[in-house]
Amino acid sequence: MTTTISETSARTRTEVPYVARIEHISKAFGRPGAAQQVLDDISLDVAPGEFVCLLGASGCGKSTLLSLVAGLDQPSAGSIETPGGRPALMFQEHALFPWLTAGRNIELALRMRGVARGERREHAEQLLELVRLKGAYGKRVHELSGGMRQRVAMARALAQDSNLLLMDEPFAALDAITRDVLHEELTRVWESTGVSVLFVTHNVREAARLAQRVVLLSSRPGRIAREWQVRIPHPRRIEDAAVADLSVEITEELRREIRRHGQH
Repeated sequence: MTTTISETSARTRTEVPYVARIEHISKAFGRPGAAQQVLDDISLDVAPGEFVCLLGASGCGKSTLLSLVAGLDQPSAGSIETPGGRPALMFQEHALFPWLTAGRNIELALRMRGVARGERREHAEQLLELVRLKGAYGKRVHELSGGMRQRVAMARALAQDSNLLLMDEPFAALDAITRDVLHEELTRVWESTGVSVLFVTHNVREAARLAQRVVLLSSRPGRIAREWQVRIPHPRRIEDAAVADLSVEITEELRREIRRHGQH
């Protein structure tokens, strides 16, 4: 029997206290003596089922940290543990293969995971239904809107059956209305699957709307400047007073960090 994402997450919740543990991570680029320090001594745990947003000014190292957690690069110092295996990763660009249908793009992830050929289509259609694209299995990428492409990309990431989903500004290129709809969809998928999410954004309101915890990184080198536990109940709206109030508080702290580091 194929293991579902929610079943995997439920098991993980009872076995380990975190799906990602980042301990004293530093990252520098360049040759010794002329290296540029991007991240400096970052420690962070992501709990099972938790939704964490990494927030900060452009160039503070948010995407670099996500790449390290994904295993796409190695830290200069420190360690990263992901006990459930390799995390799933979703980028700002959908990165779908244009010569494949929506369903076949998802099946590619299922094949790489080792799902039997005879089970892939059914599983792909279930994932498309989960992201509310039922009936889109045979559609080509050029037939899909920007929002629909990101839904397929989300379904493909979920097809990896990881207990940790890494998202690097996945909605930044979308218009405000589409982004608002996908915020709702992501929250629904997160709640229904139990997957943990580590979400990179520079949009303060997006972070306040989505996250259970917001982690603010300082400008280079990136360090954890402050964290907020977000106790606003779901469903949240971008225009909710509580979301707006938290956004103002976070924005003021972000401005202080930018001024402190002399960036404009």
